[in-house]
Amino acid sequence: MTKIAAIQMVSGPDLATNLARARHWMNEAAAQGASLVALPEYFCLMGHGDEAKLQFAEAPGQGPIQAAMQAAARELGLWIIAGTQPMRCADPARVRNSCQVYAPDGRIAGRYDKLHLFRYDNGREHYDEGRVLEAGDAPVRLAVAPGGQTLQLGLSVCYDLRFPELYRQMSFTPGLAPLDLISVPAAFTHTTGQAHWELLLRARAVENQAYVIAAAQGGRHENGRRTWGHSLVVDPWGEVLACLPEGEGLALAELDLQRLAQVRRQLPALEHRRF
Repeated sequence: MTKIAAIQMVSGPDLATNLARARHWMNEAAAQGASLVALPEYFCLMGHGDEAKLQFAEAPGQGPIQAAMQAAARELGLWIIAGTQPMRCADPARVRNSCQVYAPDGRIAGRYDKLHLFRYDNGREHYDEGRVLEAGDAPVRLAVAPGGQTLQLGLSVCYDLRFPELYRQMSFTPGLAPLDLISVPAAFTHTTGQAHWELLLRARAVENQAYVIAAAQGGRHENGRRTWGHSLVVDPWGEVLACLPEGEGLALAELDLQRLAQVRRQLPALEHRRF
């Protein structure tokens, strides 16, 4: 079995502080035996306005955020799903919301740019990511090997969770095995998280017969936002193995490939798919 950890944060506008808190919890996860950790969406920055993302955006392979993740991966021997960070794109008025995966040797093993951009307005709360974000181009899955066990990992971010076709496309990539683990770093609002977060995560786990690791922002932020938290690890039967409701900390659980095989053998729904 492989121990995995979803790190929950309550990030603020100071980059150095956020990176230090992320490293603190990665150290703690490694000390507790985790070989793969996941950070939340915008672990590095929850600024006072979306324009802050432009200020702190990095070029691929350059900058203090990526350097900090590479150092942590090497020094702690971890696979790191590094939540998201703002990444420069061709449009100087926008950035990509990018999730990079780091291998234990510090190399960048993969990158996914958030495809679905969140917009919400209930008359009291309103938010539109499209003002400063440029959508990604394609789904991304890759092989990782925490604890020496090779896993097929599917990457997604926050609002992507509401689009099951993204996960089905990744799970049924021609010539590749179904996903074993789905990652969903997020900063769900308190309102939408309370209504739908756990429901959607468990649904994605059950319908894809895969583990889900969902590292979240969880609390009241300096910029006035309140995020839902409830970082989870869910097994392929939909059972919640670990949950941290609010505040900083870890949701730790064991990923068991025998359990994964058992679920798929007893209920071979992936083989029964018609479309």
